[in-house]
Amino acid sequence: MENDTYLYPQSVVYAREHQELPLWRESWKANVACKNAIEEAIRRDFDGMHLKESCAQSVIAEFGYKRVNLVLANTLQEKSDDGRFSRGNKAWAEKTFIQPDQAHNYTFAVDSHPAVLDGFVNEYRRAVEALGLFSGNQCEADSAELDYTGRVLVLSPDILKEECWRPEDQLWYAHDGFGCGPNARGRSIRCTCLGDGEQTRWNRHDFIGALRDECMPDWAREKLTTLTRSEERRVGKRPGRARPRSEA
Repeated sequence: MENDTYLYPQSVVYAREHQELPLWRESWKANVACKNAIEEAIRRDFDGMHLKESCAQSVIAEFGYKRVNLVLANTLQEKSDDGRFSRGNKAWAEKTFIQPDQAHNYTFAVDSHPAVLDGFVNEYRRAVEALGLFSGNQCEADSAELDYTGRVLVLSPDILKEECWRPEDQLWYAHDGFGCGPNARGRSIRCTCLGDGEQTRWNRHDFIGALRDECMPDWAREKLTTLTRSEERRVGKRPGRARPRSEA
């Protein structure tokens, strides 16, 4: 990713109140630059009839999946009354929370022709789908009410660095912690990654939910069996230090 500017998650009001305006400003500038890059890619790759299939890839390579997602979702939300965007893409855009900011959000809304931009959004979504990441569709519907102890949890891609956007880095076995309980005051959960065995702590809200058993891949089932069989022998062992996977 060429432009690795931190994607600031809060509003300009929050940034001002917490003396973080430089962080917000640099992130906003990167949003505008990403918007401009999308428009340039469409001008370059649209022949008047068709949009080149690899059009979105150059923008993703430069700005990353998360920022492209933010800019596209913001655009469709800003232009929600435009009927040239598909219903599916509008519904997809609404899943991304955009901080309310009438003074700035329109500045990184893409101005390309809506029908062509709709095709760009489709390509972006296919690129994300090709990564094979787990989503809420593979989680228990009542995850928010479940006790997570002893369950396999799906870590949100929003928490992970993009270099760790792999299914293997999303699946974590929950050992214990106050965050396992749905109504507990504590948030921390001690977990082990099924992909590489790393043990660390995440907060309950970092997870999308508990993975449905029928959605568990064979490799994860094998890792889970090995982990649970050795769990008793590891009681009292101090957790290892975690390498930095998250954006925090």
